[in-house]
Amino acid sequence: QVQLDESGGGLVQAGGSLRLSCTSSGLAFSIYTLAWFRQAPGKEREFVAAISKSGGRTYYAESVQGRFTISRDNAKNTVYLQMNSLKPEGTAVYYCAAGSFLLTIGSSAFARRQYDYWGQGTQVTVSS
Repeated sequence: QVQLDESGGGLVQAGGSLRLSCTSSGLAFSIYTLAWFRQAPGKEREFVAAISKSGGRTYYAESVQGRFTISRDNAKNTVYLQMNSLKPEGTAVYYCAAGSFLLTIGSSAFARRQYDYWGQGTQVTVSS
């Protein structure tokens, strides 16, 4: 049974930092593209960042470019999201996701349909 478990969420002031982690079990971790999405209250779940199987390629939503960094450690079956300069509009539940597609420029990494497995999410609250 595949499981993705997010951790690291919490309450932080605007301008602060958080590091999210997502550890998997039951998944051939190193062959999956991994991503982070977020969902704010009353809004659609939106793409944040994705990373290729080897970690050599990353993509970011424009809203987080330059402030967030996605990384992975295949030996630990874990993907991370380092979030710096957080803004109040970053308040959301953050989800990690795994997809079996190859991450390329045209692979629609931002599309939820690309991902086969999802975690339960971790809450991030950014106070102003």
